[in-house]
Amino acid sequence: MAGDAATISVPGPSGDREVRISSPSRVLWPELGITKLELAEYLVAVGDPFIEANGDRPVSLQRFPGGVDGEQFFSKNPPKGAPAWVRDVTVTYPSGRRHPQLVLDEPAGAVWAAQMNTIVFHPWASRAGDPDNPDQLRIDLDPQPGTGFAEAVPAALALRALLAEVGLTGFVKTSGNRGIHVFAPIEPEHEFLDVRHAVIALARELERRMPQQLTTAWWKEERGDRIFIDYNQANRDRTMAGAYSPRALPNAAVSCPLEWEELEGADPAAFTVRTVPARLAERGDPWAGMHRTPGRLATLLDWWQRDLDDGLGELPFPPDFPKMPGEPMRVQPSRARQPD
Repeated sequence: MAGDAATISVPGPSGDREVRISSPSRVLWPELGITKLELAEYLVAVGDPFIEANGDRPVSLQRFPGGVDGEQFFSKNPPKGAPAWVRDVTVTYPSGRRHPQLVLDEPAGAVWAAQMNTIVFHPWASRAGDPDNPDQLRIDLDPQPGTGFAEAVPAALALRALLAEVGLTGFVKTSGNRGIHVFAPIEPEHEFLDVRHAVIALARELERRMPQQLTTAWWKEERGDRIFIDYNQANRDRTMAGAYSPRALPNAAVSCPLEWEELEGADPAAFTVRTVPARLAERGDPWAGMHRTPGRLATLLDWWQRDLDDGLGELPFPPDFPKMPGEPMRVQPSRARQPD
């Protein structure tokens, strides 16, 4: 019914807020019958760890007015009609353009975003108070055709050990699909390009140690069935689904933080909008207190310089970025003009 609505009470630091949910019975995940109201209730259930992981950051909203099988779009600007208690922060995009972007400070903000048909939340790697300097180093381990989550697990474990070698502490989560995300808290003392270079240096070292399993090749035709270490996720305005964010997949999977000891036996499809609240209540949040002991990038940046000195230069940027200094040609190898 057009006038159908529900009100949901959301606890938060300023007390309970009443958030109106229009069309609460609208089905967002058809295969499971999960409704808009159930999504809002999920965000209440995971509210505190969701905000600890994704709050106080510029965030993009991936919105699905007709559910996961329908059209979608990204909101980077704050949607119209935002409550007075939902703030924004001005950020600079790779083009140099500056614009406000939404910031979530309490669970009610996430529930309001669900009211605006948000399913996937994409937080920046930097804080709202210092948006140019990330406080997270993020690595996306992306399985290629012929590989999946199981093949990414050894890479993630090796990555954890390598991070420890350079004084960083890794935290792991499922992507919600086949991949694995590894985050490491860092001091916010380097801008995005430097953090990207640190990620490339880390990725290259990991590739040297596992050349048959991993690759930093940007072009898909060069990857084969190796896990791609997606260094470009470290760029400004490049984001992954946040911790505890639902994904727009038929099974309503969630990008779920794990303890490292769980990783080898984990099934990413088991962590869903319907199962994660009980998991949190039983086990707690594996990412709680992530930023208590941030690390520094000095060793990785030394590795970046070492690789430069050895003739390994910049790697390709995403196609929508401006041409960057030292970047190779943005032409896939099979289409590159061969010398006469």
